[in-house]
Order: sequence, then structure tokens, then C-alpha cells
Amino acid sequence: MTGGIEQLDNTFTRIAQQDRAALIGFLPAGFPSAGEDVQVLTAMIDGGCDIIEVGIPYSDPMLDGPVNQTAYDLALRGGVTAEAVLKAVSAITSRAAAPVLVMTYWNCVDRYGVEEFAADLAAAGGAGCILLDLPVQESASWRRAAERHQLATVFVAAPSTRDDRLRTITAAGTGFVYAASTMGVTGARESVSADAENLVRRTRETTALPVCVGLGVATGAQAAQVACYADGVIVGSAFVRQLLDAPDFPTGLARIRRLTAELARGVRTRHSGVDTESRP
Repeated sequence: MTGGIEQLDNTFTRIAQQDRAALIGFLPAGFPSAGEDVQVLTAMIDGGCDIIEVGIPYSDPMLDGPVNQTAYDLALRGGVTAEAVLKAVSAITSRAAAPVLVMTYWNCVDRYGVEEFAADLAAAGGAGCILLDLPVQESASWRRAAERHQLATVFVAAPSTRDDRLRTITAAGTGFVYAASTMGVTGARESVSADAENLVRRTRETTALPVCVGLGVATGAQAAQVACYADGVIVGSAFVRQLLDAPDFPTGLARIRRLTAELARGVRTRHSGVDTESRP
């Protein structure tokens, strides 16, 4: 069976050959409910998401904005557990070939057991973890377990991250680098921060890993803009919002499909805001 790191490497290679950026979609497990989450994530893959991030609901998601916090709270009230998250990962990977990562806070992994979580995630077909709040210098135990099970370890870089710190992050990470477009919590914004492009440039100076931008992307136009300079475009809160605002699940699922199609067109457009037809 192909390991998670190899699965991600193959996905980014294929996408680069298509001269476009990857579309990476996020949704908390257990939201809007157990079972419906798998339907939503499968629809996102069918609609054009190349990679999926499944969030483990957490009671203190300090790096998430109000939209994701609401989704996490609903999932926790519905009784979702880390075990249920892994079942959702298994259900998705059994239906689709897209790499599936788990996005989580370190306490969730630590409580589960580092070795046990890595083994169970790999057994579920997961590709790796995005560890939002785990400092690189404290990540050795996880990275050893992840390496044993061929899982990717994705770290987050922010615009404020110094160059020496960037080198440490990219040397320790595998799969890709998550470049946060702005300081602050997750959430859709009217525009993507201008800091994002500079962060991607600085990160690429330290690594050959793909660099993917998240935080703030909500529309196809924004996805196209980010796709001009990043290897991947990460969208989370915008998907969650479609479901929160919908009067019922079928309507929400239809909105998810429409947004996914719009974003998938965006990452294939690589629009920079310049009318290329008018260039001399």
C-alpha cells in the first residue's frame, strides 16, 4: 500500500504536470453530523478537491475562527470522538483516491496515544497530519511515529515566521508546508493578505516541498489569485459556512458542490488580476 508521504508526492507531481495548483478542502469530522460529513467530503473530492483535510473537533480550538468553532461545537455535541474521525477517514479513503489528512491540535493526539494514533491513521488510509499548535522543537515523538507509518507531518508557517524558523519548520516537515496567509484565526475574508505571496517566496527559498496557502480563501477568484504563486490553495471556513447557512442538509450539500466547482475552476485559471489578453 502506498504510504501517505508518497501519496501526497504523487498528487503534487501530477498537479504540477497539469500546470495548476492543488485544491485542498477542509471540514470538521462529525459536521454537520456523523455520516453527513463523509457525504460532504466525498462531494468535495468529486467536485475537484485534490486533497482533503478532516478536522478533529476540539473544545478549545484557539487557532480557529467563529465559523469553525461553531462547527466543532456542533460535532462535539453530536458525540464525535477521535475514533469516529478515523472511521470517517477510512470511509472516505475507501471511496476515493484523494489523500486525506487529519488537521488537529496536539492534545487530541497526545490523549489518544502518539504511536496508536499514527498506526490507526495509517490503517485508515490517512496520508498524514497537520498539527496546528505543535512546536517543531517538541515534535520528535510524533515525527518518529509518523515516519514509521509513512505519514506526512505538515507544519504551519505564518507571515511573522523568521527565516531561520522557516528553515527549521521546512526541514522537519513532510508532504507540504501550510502557509497561513495572515496572522490570526481561520475564516473567510474579503481579500487574501498580500503577505501570503511573500511568505510563499520565503518558504520556497528553504525547501523543495510544495507550499500551500490557507486562511481567507472563499471564492473562485481568490483561489485563482493564490494559485498564481502557491502550489496549493486551502479552503476551510467557506465550506463550513455553506452548511451552517443552509436551511437543510440537501441544500447545504448542493451549495458545497457549487462552491467546489467554482474553486476548482479558480485553481485551474491562475488569474493574477492582469488582463493577459491586453499584454503587448
